[in-house]
Amino acid sequence: MRNMLKKEMRLSASVLSYLFIGFGLMFFLPGYPILCGAFFVTLGIFQSFQSAREANDIVFSALLPVAKRDIVKGKYAFVCLIEGGAFLLMALAAALRMTVFSHSAVYRANALMNANCFALGMACVIFGLFNSVFVGGFFKTAYKFARPFVAYIVVCLFVIFAAEAAHRVPGLEKLNAFGTDAIALQLILLAAGILFFVLITVLSCRSACGRFERLDL
Repeated sequence: MRNMLKKEMRLSASVLSYLFIGFGLMFFLPGYPILCGAFFVTLGIFQSFQSAREANDIVFSALLPVAKRDIVKGKYAFVCLIEGGAFLLMALAAALRMTVFSHSAVYRANALMNANCFALGMACVIFGLFNSVFVGGFFKTAYKFARPFVAYIVVCLFVIFAAEAAHRVPGLEKLNAFGTDAIALQLILLAAGILFFVLITVLSCRSACGRFERLDL
């Protein structure tokens, strides 16, 4: 699988996938739905799938002396690598907003979601849903990606809306904690988001491997 990951990074990947990692820094933006940064990161990954399909990358990979299962795992590994890079930028931005900029007026007056551990956990949820809905959906045919990507967009926008609205529900104000307020709850929410990402990605990858092995290219 390591060789397939190298192939994905050097041959199949669109440069936009790497450039769009920078959207993780949208967590610095006040007065903006910061979870859109996670969506833009996945949009960059989508560009790699699009360019790879036009280059007939799946058929090329199937002709290599590797197991079909490793082709799928290589795709998932590449996707997770991009998402991991973006998550690190998001975590850096959130950490700075929770500490160094904790008394900044522009962030204190922010009406939308604050960059905190809950936001990071929700970013993991979005990444996990992308891996399941889009990447998993793509490997149903290993060619068609429009329908799974549209389905992912709908789900992603719903998650962003729900996350932005959640802290306005009475009793859920701590979801939008500023700085290190309610840090124990925030860390639990982050851990839950990471766990969701890991579980749904692993399950999706296993399912995609099984479908791709049965697929007649």
